Amino acid sequence: MTCESCARGIETALKTLPGVEAEVSYENGRATVTRTSDVGTDRLLETIRAKGFSADLEQAIERDGGAQGVEEGLHIAVIGSGGAAMAAALKSVERGARVTLVEQGTIGGTCVNIGCVPSKIMIRAAHIAHLRRQSPFDLGITAAEPTINRHDLLAQQQGRVEELRLGKYESILDGNPAITVIHGRARFRDAHTLVVSQDDGSEREVAFDRAFIGTGAHPATAPVTGLADTPYWTSTDALASDTIPERLVVIGASVVAVELAQAFARLGSKVTILARSQLLSRDDPAIGEALEAAFRAEGIEVLRGVQASHVAHSGGEFVLTTNTGEIKADKLLVAIGRTPNTETLNLDTIGVATNGGAVVVDDRLQTSVPGIYASGDCTDQPQFVYVAAAGGSRAAINMTGGEARLDLSTMPAVVFTEPQIATAGLSEAEAQAQGFATDSRTLTLDNVPRALVNFDTSGFIKLVVERDSGRLLGVQAVTGEAGELIQTAVMALRARMTAQDIADELFPYLTMVEGLKLCAQTFTKDVSQLSCCAG
Repeated sequence: MTCESCARGIETALKTLPGVEAEVSYENGRATVTRTSDVGTDRLLETIRAKGFSADLEQAIERDGGAQGVEEGLHIAVIGSGGAAMAAALKSVERGARVTLVEQGTIGGTCVNIGCVPSKIMIRAAHIAHLRRQSPFDLGITAAEPTINRHDLLAQQQGRVEELRLGKYESILDGNPAITVIHGRARFRDAHTLVVSQDDGSEREVAFDRAFIGTGAHPATAPVTGLADTPYWTSTDALASDTIPERLVVIGASVVAVELAQAFARLGSKVTILARSQLLSRDDPAIGEALEAAFRAEGIEVLRGVQASHVAHSGGEFVLTTNTGEIKADKLLVAIGRTPNTETLNLDTIGVATNGGAVVVDDRLQTSVPGIYASGDCTDQPQFVYVAAAGGSRAAINMTGGEARLDLSTMPAVVFTEPQIATAGLSEAEAQAQGFATDSRTLTLDNVPRALVNFDTSGFIKLVVERDSGRLLGVQAVTGEAGELIQTAVMALRARMTAQDIADELFPYLTMVEGLKLCAQTFTKDVSQLSCCAG
C-alpha cells in the first residue's frame, strides 16, 4: 500500500465478501479480518491481490463461533531489549498485540553492545594484524610487523556498535507505536503485574496478559580467593579496553576465553590460558587438541589442569598462585561462562522455576507459570543469540494464540578462532549416549583442495552417522571458514540425509564446504586416490 486510499479500497473489497468484517491500516501495513467459516483464507488473499497488492497471512487464530482474529486488547510485557526480547516484542506486535518493553540498561542487550558484534570486530582486526605479520605466502609477499593503535581500533569498533544499536534496535522501537519502552528495573509483583523501578527513582506498575523474560546474562565470577579485590577483566572490560597488555592471563577455556585469548595474542599480548582440563572440553576431544596445537604454533601458552587458588594485585601487576606455582601478568581476564540475569525479578514469589538461576522453559518457551515465557541467555537454553531470537519469535506466537516449538536438534555452533570451529547435531559420544550405534569418518584437510591451495591444511572435518542406515547424526569441523560450511551440514541433518546422499551431491570445487562431500565419500572410498573434483 502506498497511501490511505489504498487501505480504504482494500477494506471495501474485503467487506463485499459474505460474513467478512475488515479493518485495514495503511500506517501498520496490516489488515485485521474476521470472517465466517464460509470464506476461506485463499479467497481473502485473492481479493486483496485482485486489487493489485501483494498479501500474506500474518496470523490465524480460531475463536468460538468460527471467526478468526487477534485477541482484542492483548497486552504483553517484555523484560529486556536484546535478541530474545526484541524478537518477542516485534513478533507480538506483528500478531496484533500491544507491548510494553522494560529495559534497565542499554537498549540492544549483550550481542550488539558487549558481545557478538564488538568481539567479532576485534577478532577480525586481530586476523588482519596476524596476516600482515605472517602468512603462508610470505615467500612471495613481504611480511611486516604491524603497528597496533588500539585506541583507533576501539573507536572504529564502537562506532559500528553504535550504528547497529541505533539502526537495529533504538530506531525500530522508537518507530513502532505499538511498543512502549520504559527504562528501569522490573520485578514481578504477581503473575499479571510488574513493578518497575524507573531511572528517576519512581515506581510504576505494569499490568499484563502475558509476559516474556529476555534479560540475558552477565559474566560469571570465578571463586578464587582475592580475585574480587583486584581490577580483573571480564569479557566486557576486555572488549572496551583501549590498551593491549604486554602479558595477559586468561582463566577459562570455553568459547569467549579462546576467542579473546587469540585476538589479544595477535594484537601483541603474550597470552597464557589456564584450563581446568582442556580447551573446549565439552566438545569432541579432537577439537580442543586441534585448537591447542594451533594456539601453540602462534605462541599462546595453554596450561592444562592449572587452577588459580589466590589472586593478588599490586603495582600494576597480577600475581596468581596456582597448583603449579606463581604466574604474573599485567592483565587478568576471567572468562568462565555467563550467569543469568534473574536475581532481581522476584521469580520465586510467583513460582517460576529456575535451575542455577536459569529460567526453565519447555519447547514452547513457556515457564512453569502459564502465560509467562522466556528465551535466551537467562534460560536453560544454549547461549547463542540466534537461539535467543528464534525462541523469542516462537514465544510471541504462543503468547498470541498460535502454536510454535523450538527444535534445537540440529543447532549449529561456531567458535570464531582460527581455525574456526563449527558443530551441528550430535558428537559421536553424544550419539552413543542416546543409544545410537555409530560409524564416523574424520577427513584431514590435506585431502581438501581448498585447504591445499590456501596452504593451510591444519584441522579436520568429521561426520558421525547411524551405523545401519548411514543417516547423518552430526558434523564437527575445525577448518578455515568452518562457520560458512556448517549450515550446509544443518540442512543435511534436517533433511535426514545419509552419508551416501551427501557424497552424491554436487558441491562447488575449491570451496571448504566440499570437504563435507569428501568426508562423506570416505565411508566407501579412498579419497586420496580420486582426481581433484571426482564425483
